[in-house]
Amino acid sequence: MDHKKLIGIDEAGRGALAGPLFMAACLLNKNIAGLKDSKALSATQRKKLFTLIKENSSFLILAFSNKQIDEKGLSYCLQTGLKIILKHFSSMQNTEFLFDGNTNFKVQGIKTLIKADTLVPEVSAASILAKVSRDEVMIHLDSKYQNYGFKQHKGYASKAHIEALRVCKESEIHRSSFKLKCFERSLFD
Repeated sequence: MDHKKLIGIDEAGRGALAGPLFMAACLLNKNIAGLKDSKALSATQRKKLFTLIKENSSFLILAFSNKQIDEKGLSYCLQTGLKIILKHFSSMQNTEFLFDGNTNFKVQGIKTLIKADTLVPEVSAASILAKVSRDEVMIHLDSKYQNYGFKQHKGYASKAHIEALRVCKESEIHRSSFKLKCFERSLFD
């Protein structure tokens, strides 16, 4: 009996206040040393592994803009991403799909595992693909939106980012549908 090929899936930017959500799926063609959850690696390590993963895998990287997140919702974007990934790899026989987390957003054929990005090399690889791709976009956006410090915090709710929002209000790449407890109402009302 043939051994099933595993396609790991992860995302980056789910909890960010600004910028896109990235999703990646990865089928490793060979073992790559040093794979682990992208958050446990330095930026230099991630970039080196990013190149190795792209050279030694079949992969797909998707992005959903802050506007798509605001208009359709985060769950809709994640569900849509999972459906696109399934379709993209549909010609491959004998495959399994594993998504990091505890929900498959009602997409049949996707298995889930909490902490898969720390336990399963294919999911670790997807984690790295998604994070490096998103970080590069946020670093690029830092030069256009200089008052927010995206290069440092990549759009997440750091103290510096929240303070910048108090002073400068939102930019066009912020997720206006997100709310913070430190603000009494919607972040951008």
